[in-house]
Amino acid sequence: MSSSPNNSVVSPEKIAFLHRNINAWFRAHARDLPWRAADRSGWSVMVSEFMLQQTHVKRVLPVWETWMERWPTPADLAAVDSSEAVRAWGRLGYPRRALRLHAAAQAIVEKHNGEVPSSYEELLALPGVGSYTAAAISVFAFGNRATVVDTNIRRVFGRTVRGLALPGKSLTAAEMRLAESLMPDDLEESVVWNAATMELGALICTAKSPRCEECPVSSGCAWIAAGKPEADYVPTGQAWAGTDRQLRGAMMAVLREATGPLPAELLTSGGRVDFAFPQEVAAAVQKLQKLNSPAEQLQRCFAGLLADGLAKQDDAGRVSL
Repeated sequence: MSSSPNNSVVSPEKIAFLHRNINAWFRAHARDLPWRAADRSGWSVMVSEFMLQQTHVKRVLPVWETWMERWPTPADLAAVDSSEAVRAWGRLGYPRRALRLHAAAQAIVEKHNGEVPSSYEELLALPGVGSYTAAAISVFAFGNRATVVDTNIRRVFGRTVRGLALPGKSLTAAEMRLAESLMPDDLEESVVWNAATMELGALICTAKSPRCEECPVSSGCAWIAAGKPEADYVPTGQAWAGTDRQLRGAMMAVLREATGPLPAELLTSGGRVDFAFPQEVAAAVQKLQKLNSPAEQLQRCFAGLLADGLAKQDDAGRVSL
């Protein structure tokens, strides 16, 4: 069951070994997630895929559950102002995803009679839906055949087939060809395979501390066979403290807590304004103050929120979601 570590030619025997063992492991160990339930809808899967982008499952679960209770269909979300979607997004991060999901819901209502389309091409045409998300929804919601490749899957294939500790920093055409070559011919097995390889990467074949002793394909892993060589780069997490992302998040927290428009100065001066506010707003303002952000950064981040449509400013200079 050997294969050349850095090419995409994999023997039929190894492919069968990977299919058999990884899919069996998934059927026995898959997490019980609501967007995998038998009664899942295209919309419930779509919401999960938007929320899971660069965000861990544990953080997504409570927000997803609240979201689905409030907006169980695309029409429900499309009927409210986009600011409500941003507010409900809470602290998931990257709140532009909420705006894109809201725009996608509106497009689904306008162009697809309120039903999430099942085909990759129609999904890809929706606002905020890229190639990965279109493939994931098509597969996980509708059981279609498509090649899903996320960071977890790239790492599993990089180790088991190519003998690499970590895949490259960016997805390559060669990796996509490899992923397509590994897809099971059977439709049902291909759906399971996409979910199984993703789950294996999330739970076992992790980036920093892989649990090789629990891996169902460790005996045929090219990386283990090569002696677990080190990666050719050291992965680094995204910086947070002092960044524009942190400051924008603090500004958004103030706006989410407000029940009406606030003076723009509250954001552009880092919260240093002598006004009385409800307790929730005051607490968010205090967190903004503690950042001690420079004036130039405050102005830049405030302008960015307006440009991205995450905040609105009225003629009186007051700002809201």
